[in-house]
Amino acid sequence: MARILAFDVNETLLDLKALDPHFERIFGERSVRGLWFGQFIQSALMSIVLESYTPFGQIGMAALEMIAARRGVNLMPEDKQAIAQTLSSLPPHPEVRENLQRLHDAGLRLAALTNSTAQVAEAQLTHAGLRDLFEQVLSADEVKRLKPAPEPYHMAAEKMGVPIHQVRLVAAHAWDIAGAMKTGCAAAFIARPGAVLDPLAPKPDIIGADLREVADQILQVER
Repeated sequence: MARILAFDVNETLLDLKALDPHFERIFGERSVRGLWFGQFIQSALMSIVLESYTPFGQIGMAALEMIAARRGVNLMPEDKQAIAQTLSSLPPHPEVRENLQRLHDAGLRLAALTNSTAQVAEAQLTHAGLRDLFEQVLSADEVKRLKPAPEPYHMAAEKMGVPIHQVRLVAAHAWDIAGAMKTGCAAAFIARPGAVLDPLAPKPDIIGADLREVADQILQVER
């Protein structure tokens, strides 16, 4: 059993589709948002491998510059500012509040564990109306190593006062699930549209299409 549920934030709880109008305006295609986020994660993983820490938001803006350069788009400062501001005010997926509340009311301890800085994460969760459900908002920035490196997961366990095996990460990213499980956490995968698990990595015991399905399984396991 896991005493702590540690939730990833972007895509897992908050809907990145709110960024699509900006990508359509800048690049002419909403689908470029997916290309950008893929580059964002690739660059973040590279920083882990090279042991060269850069705050997550700066990596995101650098990834945006890379996508603009590939597509021959002149990226203006106001374009970057619009995307950064929207990232801080993303809406939650429709089922998120209700099912976080169910988990909270069942007596489970909830934390957010994100690669974003604490300032950004606090702003995101407050704007989304979710902050009150989390005991702590934990940022990989505190240990200067991004998920899926082991340090953020260990930090979450330490901050919440439990051994690592009593933490269950809840995320919509295969790399985050793999990193958590490699570190000794349990995990639950939210298979948001287009999200799939890595067949080369261990499979978590809880998988659902949205947080409602995942919460149902967590409550069954924890009870």
